[in-house]
Amino acid sequence: MSAILQLREKYQDAFVAKYGIKLGFMSLFSKACAQVLMQMPDVNARIEENDIVYHDYVDVSVAISTPNGLVVPPVHNVESLQLHEIEFKIKDLATKARDGKLGIEEMKGGTFTITNGGTFGSLMSTPIINPPQVAILGMHKIQQRPMVMPNGDIKARPMMYLALSYDHRIIDGREAVTFLVRI
Repeated sequence: MSAILQLREKYQDAFVAKYGIKLGFMSLFSKACAQVLMQMPDVNARIEENDIVYHDYVDVSVAISTPNGLVVPPVHNVESLQLHEIEFKIKDLATKARDGKLGIEEMKGGTFTITNGGTFGSLMSTPIINPPQVAILGMHKIQQRPMVMPNGDIKARPMMYLALSYDHRIIDGREAVTFLVRI
């Protein structure tokens, strides 16, 4: 996570000044996922009865904690959005969800889900797939971990574990690992 933390530190003030919103982890991971999902259509598919349906777009359902439980409204067409647009859409959905004003139409769709258990301190979890989607990415708490550097030195670095739960009827282990490595 060193590079992402440095990127946010370097550009956060300019991003806020230009767009009026902070650059968060969810937009960065949503955009990264969208790029990889466009390359790996099996992970962005859905099961509809006996058929596999493929999408030429990415609607990322974002897990939002509310007083009444978790909801996962989608941000549509993430592959074609800029980071600030993703941030505003997530903020709007989160505000509506927490205020109990999220409409049923705003809950429809979603080709892939991202959940961030790290906001609750989770170091690792197994996220549950949202049918008919076939995969979900779990982000976790950023924590300092010992890392062996290329020269052999051991240094503390910020790490985040990612978990991908996937439907083995469509996605095999090789594809799942490839997806995670590309992220």
